[in-house]
Amino acid sequence: MKKILILLTFVLGTNMVFGQAPSLKGWHHMDLAQDSVPGISSNKAYAEILKGRKSTPVIVAVIDGGVDYMHEDLKDIMWHNPGEIPGDGIDNDKNGYIDDVYGWNFIGGKDGRNVNQDNLEVTRLYRKYDYKYKDADPAKLNKKQKKEYDLYLKTKEIVEKEKKSAAEKLENFRMRKESLFKSVDKVAKALKDNNLTFDQLDSLKVEEGSDLAPSIMMVKRIAMTQPDINSIDAIKEFLNKEFQRAIDYFSAKVLYQYNVDFDPRDIVGDNYEDSSERYYGNNDVKGPDASHGTHVSGIIAAVRNNGIGMNGIADNVKIMAVRVVPDGDERDKDVANGIRYAADNGAKIINMSFGKAFKWDKKVVDKAVRYAEKKGVLLIHAAGNDAEDNDQIIHYPSDNYEKRMWFCRKNAKNWLEIGANSYKNDSMFVAGFSNYGKKNVDLFAPGVSIYSTTPENTYASYNGTSMATPVVAGVAAVLKSYFPKLSTAQLKEIIMDSVQKKNMKVIKPGSDGTLVDFSDLCVTGGEVNLYNALVLAIQKYGNKAAK
Repeated sequence: MKKILILLTFVLGTNMVFGQAPSLKGWHHMDLAQDSVPGISSNKAYAEILKGRKSTPVIVAVIDGGVDYMHEDLKDIMWHNPGEIPGDGIDNDKNGYIDDVYGWNFIGGKDGRNVNQDNLEVTRLYRKYDYKYKDADPAKLNKKQKKEYDLYLKTKEIVEKEKKSAAEKLENFRMRKESLFKSVDKVAKALKDNNLTFDQLDSLKVEEGSDLAPSIMMVKRIAMTQPDINSIDAIKEFLNKEFQRAIDYFSAKVLYQYNVDFDPRDIVGDNYEDSSERYYGNNDVKGPDASHGTHVSGIIAAVRNNGIGMNGIADNVKIMAVRVVPDGDERDKDVANGIRYAADNGAKIINMSFGKAFKWDKKVVDKAVRYAEKKGVLLIHAAGNDAEDNDQIIHYPSDNYEKRMWFCRKNAKNWLEIGANSYKNDSMFVAGFSNYGKKNVDLFAPGVSIYSTTPENTYASYNGTSMATPVVAGVAAVLKSYFPKLSTAQLKEIIMDSVQKKNMKVIKPGSDGTLVDFSDLCVTGGEVNLYNALVLAIQKYGNKAAK
């Protein structure tokens, strides 16, 4: 799943040009009627419904790339395994995982090493079939072999094409970095001041034909998405960091993700061919890069009203960290084991802000999803950031079970698929990067400029369906916390039936401005709303589900 360059692409100029929001920090908590911003009405929900009500703790598993469990805004809400004695090297609770205090890392080795970079699934499949079909004669292949051969040709073409493209983009970003810094210098010269405000930028006089106008627009884009930026020096620092991330991003594609000669799985030390193997990995749930998972965790449950950082959506949650996502594609075996681990250790909601274009062993993931359903666990998954129609293009994992039942494909009942929306309540409501699907995306949630926790006691604004998904997970956690007797089916039903309907035309993601009915982009035709969900829960289930 594309999860790194959305912000920089936005800065460089796309069709995602949003106007300045009143305040981007925490906008997803706002209410459309009260604040004129299409948030989820969580501030309103706490003030008008939840105040004085009793709640019970809910465990939410964040299956991701790692979580900084010592972050100032997260350390008090992290799940602590009650059956484990930290650091004694013994599996005290006999669950098969030694010292799993905060959760478990399925992409680490017993020696303490961790997988950071990895291939994309398409590269693994290419490598798998290359030795078998590189010199094959298609005319001599049977039906099964022909199917594999076709997949081999497809993956070979994609890997070779994308690796070349990544190398070209890497060089392009290196060249653009210099030109962007020159643009910032032009604005600084015009301002004659290091301090930066929108009023100052708007006051600049731009001569006709001047190249200052696009420079000002670029600076505005940065300031708009990064509320802490208030100086030219901060703009430069931001650009330097983002361009380095871009360079690292495309370097990783060339060196690791599309490199068939690179395979880090020996670090884990498992029998990768055995999908039923469950007990491997280590207890380092932070890992080498916990930025994504830490951000996700903060959206769900960062400590509320403590005077620092930001507020999570749920106020009585324990975050269980399960690491399965490297810088590359997650592996189906690890995803399945992550789901099972979370379900076995008490999680009632699982956030899955990841995805990929190819599968390796979907059946093992399907079995884990069914297992979670039996355990009463709701899975909440990101639709993806490719501006694609999920009804036409399958992204994995998905709620469509691979095994057909009575000539039709059965779907998981404990699954929600989430698209991302912006803070604009007009034709630009849908995030320009978000995947969509009238049949396969259930609802939308805020996923643009979401301010949350990042490692080492820092905070940042990220974009993506990866951010929209924990917004829904947070709503689900609040419902489960205040109405603990709600079943998984009831929880899903309430979330879907209480969406804020959007009866309007919006720009179709990936298009050149084509307007479509928002109701054609997801099942519910709406955005998640905590206030509405609580009202509906009280109406339908009242005190029975709250005890």
